[in-house]
Amino acid sequence: MQRVFAIVVTLLVLTGCSSSAPPSRYSQTHDSIPSRLPTADELIEPVPRTEPPSRQGNRTYSLFGRTYDILPNAQGYSEEGMASWYGEKFHGHLTSNGETYDMYAMSAAHKTLPLPTYVRVTNLANDRSVVVRVNDRGPFHGERVIDLSYVAAYKLGMLATGTARVRIDALHPQAGNQQLAVTTPLESAVGAQYYVQVVAGTNQQRLQQEAEKLGQIYQVPATTQAKNGLHAVMLGPFAAMQTDRLLNRLREDGYRDVFRVPVSP
Repeated sequence: MQRVFAIVVTLLVLTGCSSSAPPSRYSQTHDSIPSRLPTADELIEPVPRTEPPSRQGNRTYSLFGRTYDILPNAQGYSEEGMASWYGEKFHGHLTSNGETYDMYAMSAAHKTLPLPTYVRVTNLANDRSVVVRVNDRGPFHGERVIDLSYVAAYKLGMLATGTARVRIDALHPQAGNQQLAVTTPLESAVGAQYYVQVVAGTNQQRLQQEAEKLGQIYQVPATTQAKNGLHAVMLGPFAAMQTDRLLNRLREDGYRDVFRVPVSP
């Protein structure tokens, strides 16, 4: 009788173990906001560039009873819908394309866009916009269309509400390069009156890389200059008309804080 009782107890224990939920890979049960705000360097938006498709995360997949077919490309993609954001819980874990999620990087998750894809996300409530690189899958909650990193949500001004109605527009580096040229080095040297400051921060190496990318995309002279203990990305110098054209183009592309700086005599 004792042996039968022992067998029954053992079976109950095994049944209990098999029916319990598998351990989560996340140390937190619920997502949370980080303990610090983004730095000036972390608020720098990525410059769209041509990248090969990721080896991971670009195949048709099924989740929660739904099948998602990945778009063959992002050409002409535009969508409006609800955005959310994800932070501390997922920080340091792998994204769908095998990269490490950094909540302080300008990234996002989307259910069907090719990985990676660069998109501009505009908060329709306040007209703020940000350029992010899509490298993850999601969100799988209701009808939300995009999940933003903490820093992207911060820049869009949607942390307090948690969600926001947005417009998503895919960016295309190759097609854009021919359209973005606003001047040439020769034009810049004639009647130069202004530089255009794009962003400033403390990470000189990262800002120098940003300057090089902007110079290639917009086909203009680009460098960094030390200013008040910071390093600023400066484009130019240009004549007044070229300065205005470049400022308008940069603002259209999501660089809202750009401004002109007079050339020192």
